[in-house]
Amino acid sequence: MEVLILGWYVLVTTGSVFWLSAIAAMSYGGTLLAPVFGVVGDRISHRNLLCLMRATYTMLAATLTFLFITEQATLPLVFAIAGMLGLVRPSDIGVRGALVAHTISPDQLNGAVALSRTTADSARIVGALTGAGLFAAFGIAAAYMLVTSCYLVGFLMTLAVSIPTKRASSTPRSPFRDLAEGVRYVWNTPHIQAGMWLACLVNFSAFPLSMGLMPYVAKNIYGLDQNGLGMLIACFAIGSFVGSVALAIMRNSVRAGQLMLVTSVLWHAMLFAFAFTTDVRVGLALLVVAGFMQSLSMVSLAFMLLRTSEPYIRGRVMGVRMLAIYSLPIGLLLAGTLIPKIGYVATAASYAGAGILLTILIAIKWRKSVWLPSGAANA
Repeated sequence: MEVLILGWYVLVTTGSVFWLSAIAAMSYGGTLLAPVFGVVGDRISHRNLLCLMRATYTMLAATLTFLFITEQATLPLVFAIAGMLGLVRPSDIGVRGALVAHTISPDQLNGAVALSRTTADSARIVGALTGAGLFAAFGIAAAYMLVTSCYLVGFLMTLAVSIPTKRASSTPRSPFRDLAEGVRYVWNTPHIQAGMWLACLVNFSAFPLSMGLMPYVAKNIYGLDQNGLGMLIACFAIGSFVGSVALAIMRNSVRAGQLMLVTSVLWHAMLFAFAFTTDVRVGLALLVVAGFMQSLSMVSLAFMLLRTSEPYIRGRVMGVRMLAIYSLPIGLLLAGTLIPKIGYVATAASYAGAGILLTILIAIKWRKSVWLPSGAANA
């Protein structure tokens, strides 16, 4: 809901695809801090860290709600608060994944990760349609009141999560040493390094087209309003939800390395076709398939990282995984610069085409560990 509301607000206020890409990029400014969040989570428990993070979301959203209600909101203030939110929120997925891995027994981990993704995907479907309808009918202040309420409920529900038991450490350790250990572990484990490069790639080439630039596509390509934008985002989320359910059913039968690579190629292929589509009905269908492939690829990646990482370092591995999101704001800002110069179609097709080629190169480079059935990623 928040991504949709702020993106539409900035696009309508400025009429600029660059500022649209900038507000979307602000949501991921804290990805450089993600490994630090992983270290903190390993020390104070991921449940406690998640509570602190979600309390922060609630306070910042409440501030924006107040500004919209009193009509004191300005673009600089909106960007500033979005930037503060973006320092924290990118780490949410990684912290939540590590908490699931510490809470659920290993034999149920794959199903639990997939089930966790279905809750996020279903929320995107309902949130996109609800947020768009509220925004269109009652304005941005009413829509943001609901956003704040959702954050508050999320915080209260996180308080109800039990704190996982933690093995006591006999000697104090430096947080910088812990962070360096996590980075070394990722770099020296071939299949995990390959997964990180794939995460970096899709955040640069696929997610900007699938999410951040959707307000531009809705308004300038298809001529849609807020409700139309909600439909575009909901269709992508519907495909993602179906993919997560499919993986929850398949559970341990998944060869994670192979699946994440094949579906990454197909995800980019759907986005390549979407770039040339001017019929909104065809576009909606392509987004459903793209969302399905996205879910298979990213949930398989999460399977691989959580299942094959040592428990003591899992939080730091997921922190480095979140660091890969830093390529998303770079991809958004570059797209916002290129679209006014070469057009949306050329930009989107270039991104999708490059994503296909680079995914294939990752498969070739780390063939033994991520592609072969005997590889560690497919064990």
